[in-house]
Amino acid sequence: MESLDIGFSTCPNDTFIFHAMLHGCINTGEFGFTPHLHDVEELNIRAFSRAFHITKLSFHAWLKLRDRYEILDSGAALGYGCGPLLVGRSSGIPKHGARIAVPGEHTTAWLLLKLWKPEMSNVEFIQFDNILDGVRSGKYDAGVIIHEGRFIYHQYDCRKIVDLGEWWEEETGSPIPLGCIALLKDHPVIDYKKEIESLIRRSVEYAFENRSASREYVKLHAQELDDDVIDGHIDLYVNDFTISLGDKGAKAVRTLEEMAQWKKIL
Repeated sequence: MESLDIGFSTCPNDTFIFHAMLHGCINTGEFGFTPHLHDVEELNIRAFSRAFHITKLSFHAWLKLRDRYEILDSGAALGYGCGPLLVGRSSGIPKHGARIAVPGEHTTAWLLLKLWKPEMSNVEFIQFDNILDGVRSGKYDAGVIIHEGRFIYHQYDCRKIVDLGEWWEEETGSPIPLGCIALLKDHPVIDYKKEIESLIRRSVEYAFENRSASREYVKLHAQELDDDVIDGHIDLYVNDFTISLGDKGAKAVRTLEEMAQWKKIL
């Protein structure tokens, strides 16, 4: 098979997951991969034009694109205690009309905010790594932070307003589905779904067994270079659900879809 284009984010969890698969640490057989690293919202946007054969997607984006992409059982970002945070310069819930920074209109973070408080509509979609600066400067009254942001928001004099992941868990009892890896349905790659799932699973397993092997690659792309932040990020977002969504993970995705449809968000 020809080399497959694979899109994933620059965040430590993704570079940790795919390092072994892309650097000859595991045998990928007949498969070759050309990596394309972008912010997750950029990946979401590019997926609407079928940019990559295999791609990371926010689950919110996948719900809009499920006729074009099929979820893989491996590679997902899903779990407990890992949801987006709404932060501000104070811990009070933003008043009506407050200016809210959100890391992209196709992100699961935006979907969760709408599920929590549908009336929050005065939002600006900006890149995730600009949100904390925007809140600290007063440009925004609050912001939804993802990725490394949950480890460093105190450094920006921000306070937690709500943990949207905790809210989700209390509402549903399910882990929060944040992002997935998906395959194009209208390309021959779909016929190799099981093989690619297996490769990603083996790449994750290798990463866990050889944690230092990917560190240089992870740091090359990370926003925050502190080892403790990187380790915390990986430990939070790469877990058993990354190995396999399983029944519990699949149920969480269905619940997200059902809630979004019930509240007429999708």
